[in-house]
Amino acid sequence: MIRILPAPVRGVLSVLLYFLNTAVCCVPLFVLAAAKALVPWDPWRRGCTRGITRIAEGWVGVNSLNQTITGDTRLEVQGVETLSRRGWYLVLANHQSWVDILVLQRIFHRKIPFLKFFIKKPLIWFPLLGQAWWALEFPFVERYTKKLLARKPHLKGRDMEVTRRACEKFRTLPVSIMNFVEGTRFTREKHRRQRSPYANLLRTRAGGIAFVLGSMGEQIQHILDVTIVYSQGPKSFWAFLCGKIPEIRVHVRPLPVTPDLMGDYAGDIDFRRRFQAWLNDLWKEKDHRFETLRQAGTSGLPIAAPEDLPAESVP
Repeated sequence: MIRILPAPVRGVLSVLLYFLNTAVCCVPLFVLAAAKALVPWDPWRRGCTRGITRIAEGWVGVNSLNQTITGDTRLEVQGVETLSRRGWYLVLANHQSWVDILVLQRIFHRKIPFLKFFIKKPLIWFPLLGQAWWALEFPFVERYTKKLLARKPHLKGRDMEVTRRACEKFRTLPVSIMNFVEGTRFTREKHRRQRSPYANLLRTRAGGIAFVLGSMGEQIQHILDVTIVYSQGPKSFWAFLCGKIPEIRVHVRPLPVTPDLMGDYAGDIDFRRRFQAWLNDLWKEKDHRFETLRQAGTSGLPIAAPEDLPAESVP
């Protein structure tokens, strides 16, 4: 019934459902977060953390139902059959659109522990969601340009300190740590400016995940290498709400965490070079997989490569 409505009407309805779900879930979430902060007793805080996570998982479940009811997007997913909610994971994915986050939350819902992202610090002020991310102990990081670091060298290393503190918290309960290692969403302009060696991807940034593996490598059971491809190329969040993305293809590949991936990234130059080479090889394979997923799917129709799209179609 809802799917026969005009696309903009479905988009507005979907936004209202997202807002209502978020507002309802934030009430008990904020109450539990306050209770956790007020009682400095570790068993109590772990119990509050479990409760907060369950609320967030319920929020994701209702959001996924919203997408099913109001949208027309077909998800084709490979590689999630053997995953477990009892382990620790490091999730690495290419980044094309804000829709990526909703896709990842949906495909991993109740298959692995709740996803936690590294979020840009200004987003803490985003109404409801920013405070919810804080309550869920998402790490907030500040992005410093090379020019700013040259003028204020004391800022260097602050993002690694945030990562270190986050990893200490992540040790207590199973968690899935999500990282978009390209650091930004794909656009043709960024691809050209970077002189990226990949046809469909941007260059990687290795420091953050190297630090996570160096701090928690013995706990993380698998790295999940996730490749996301959109039919007709990446579009805006509004286009997704209106059902204007016919198909999204996702490939998940579990990788082992081996001893050679753990080391002192900041202080050991040889390790840094080996780690960067490993990540670059991973991204080269992902680039080929992206092309394969682009060419074939359940629909049997190829989908547009990013470089084939008009500039306004990429957010």
